[in-house]
Amino acid sequence: MKVTVCIGSSCHLKGSRQVVEGLQKLIADNGLKEKVELGGTFCIGNCRDGVCVTVNDSVFSVSPDTVEDFFKTEVLAKV
Repeated sequence: MKVTVCIGSSCHLKGSRQVVEGLQKLIADNGLKEKVELGGTFCIGNCRDGVCVTVNDSVFSVSPDTVEDFFKTEVLAKV
């Protein structure tokens, strides 16, 4: 599974660093380093929607406050 977080300027201002750090911790804590590839990219094109995260080409809006729920529903449940 490939998870990509936008680290462009708009998403950076909305907390992309915290989202990346949260996902890194959740992936490690759940022993998924071999199953989940976490990467970064510049502008996904949904700047208005907050920190944009793609999971296998589906786009989601995630914030530092919602990263744990996002991980449970969109990553952990589908690995």
